[in-house]
Amino acid sequence: MLRFYNSLTQKKEDFKPIEKGKVKLYTCGPTVYDYSHIGNFRTFLFEDLLKRVLTAFGYEVYHIMNITDVDDKTIKKANDENKDLKEVALRYTEAFKNDIRSLKINEADLYPNATDHIEEMVKIIKILIEKDFAYVSEDNSVFFKISNYPDYGNLVKISKSNINDNQQVSDEYGLDNVNDFALWKSHKEEDGKFYWDSPWGKGRPGWHIECSAMSTHYFGNHFDIHCGGVDNKFPHHENEIAQSVCAFNEPFVNYWLHSEFLLVEDQKMSKSLKNYYILSDLFDNGFSPEEFRFIMLSSHYRSRVNFSMDRKDEARSAIKRIKEFESRLLDITNEKSNELPKAVKLFNQHLCNDLDTPNALAEFYNWIRLTNQQIDHKNLSLDEAAQANAFIFYFNSIFDILSPNDNVPEEIMRLVQMREQHRSNKEWEKSDLLRDDLLSKGWLLKDTPNGPKLTKI
Repeated sequence: MLRFYNSLTQKKEDFKPIEKGKVKLYTCGPTVYDYSHIGNFRTFLFEDLLKRVLTAFGYEVYHIMNITDVDDKTIKKANDENKDLKEVALRYTEAFKNDIRSLKINEADLYPNATDHIEEMVKIIKILIEKDFAYVSEDNSVFFKISNYPDYGNLVKISKSNINDNQQVSDEYGLDNVNDFALWKSHKEEDGKFYWDSPWGKGRPGWHIECSAMSTHYFGNHFDIHCGGVDNKFPHHENEIAQSVCAFNEPFVNYWLHSEFLLVEDQKMSKSLKNYYILSDLFDNGFSPEEFRFIMLSSHYRSRVNFSMDRKDEARSAIKRIKEFESRLLDITNEKSNELPKAVKLFNQHLCNDLDTPNALAEFYNWIRLTNQQIDHKNLSLDEAAQANAFIFYFNSIFDILSPNDNVPEEIMRLVQMREQHRSNKEWEKSDLLRDDLLSKGWLLKDTPNGPKLTKI
């Protein structure tokens, strides 16, 4: 049975979906005022892993990831560039989607924009006011009254002595500044032309109400899993719980999962430290998407990842080991069995244990070592080789760190085809020259009973 560490209860729990065989998964998406950085993608890759594991274990996953296209940052960006808010949001939304495709992250079923759900946000705010969980301030903003919700702070275990009755206009703040938070912000001069009409006058939603409105609109008032980075726990997720539970008098979310921070060479990523990277920076430095995936997924999602450009070689070597093993198997057979080797049981047990990828990978590499020994001693049967091929395929459905052969450039494929023609004509010298040419271009070609096989080196 799958077990996840629930941030709300601070313990591992058996996973039991509300509806048998189906999972409703909500993940906090990007705020589209800039390009997403690699710390963001640490979280998005953890969520991709979670979704892949749920799918592998037979669950039908309905995944929603919101797009925050209105908040303090997006409005400031639009005003600074003298552009329409939608234009700015669309530019960075498309950049984000291109990035997740390049990382082979399985896309969500739906990416709702916050600005398309203002009506739902207003409805929830009106309910909270009617229930005395919110109030209208002198400037016609609306704030959540946290002192009227006795369970406030359960997610991050806030001391009640830290809670006060001041008003917090900013969407992002720390545990040392726990105040009534904004559900609706009245229009200010710095907001420029960006506002919506509401019962309280012109304004815009606070950040936290956006996710409550979108998640409950599509999933209903109670659903299975909500994810995000550990930086989302407070105030964002704490405030989501408060406003949703108080509005609908239901539990809201059963399992809260959070990924830890990404560090760069033991330091917090920062533009001032010149260690702030977006994906294109990595690709410009020779990283492949698979190598970045490996680094992120080889650490447990609740442990901090320490990234550096030097880790490219580590990832490349680890992936090469799998590819070389796969190549040996394909020399025996290219068939995939419907059965899997016994080692899969332990591999799955680690994944079931709160997505324990470090131990799952250790089990997988140990199986490679033992199977390589069987190949060395020529005692791996065709059935066992076919099962091994099936395990590699299954493994890659979870981690997706093996690039397919269809990524071979057309120029290289033409050389392979030319070489095959020379071999057919028994022109061995020309054939050898083309093989050497391929090697000089970074491709190792090996002739097998199943045809020529290319490996990137």
